[in-house]
Amino acid sequence: MTKNTTDTESVPASELIDQTIKALGDWRGEMLARLRALIKQADPDVVEEVKWRKPSNAMLGVPVWEHDGMICTGETYKAAVKLTFAKGASMEDPFGLFNSSLDGNTRRAIDFQKDDAINEEAFKALVRTAVALNTSQVGKKPKKA
Repeated sequence: MTKNTTDTESVPASELIDQTIKALGDWRGEMLARLRALIKQADPDVVEEVKWRKPSNAMLGVPVWEHDGMICTGETYKAAVKLTFAKGASMEDPFGLFNSSLDGNTRRAIDFQKDDAINEEAFKALVRTAVALNTSQVGKKPKKA
């Protein structure tokens, strides 16, 4: 007898993200879709991944955008869509978009609430800053402590 299983490893990340957005079925899916589109506009060479899949639903996980390293993750909660920038603490944020995870040494995040407007140009500039930081560090060896 053969089990009917789904091989999620063979499903492209973009399709898994599409499924995540559709499964949300509310403002969070719409917000995540809009932010995803802005990330792609800011960096047409961005690579989408899905990581940290939940055992209860292996098709869904956390959308991750990368370019020579992680740019940001897109997590959804009951009251927010959180974009966490992997190297946010090292980034300039002239428009003050970061509003969450401000105490960490590495990451910074933006929590988007239901009716929040997105400063699209500032957001795309932040994504480009993250990409520039990643690409400037490609090939550099980490410093020994």
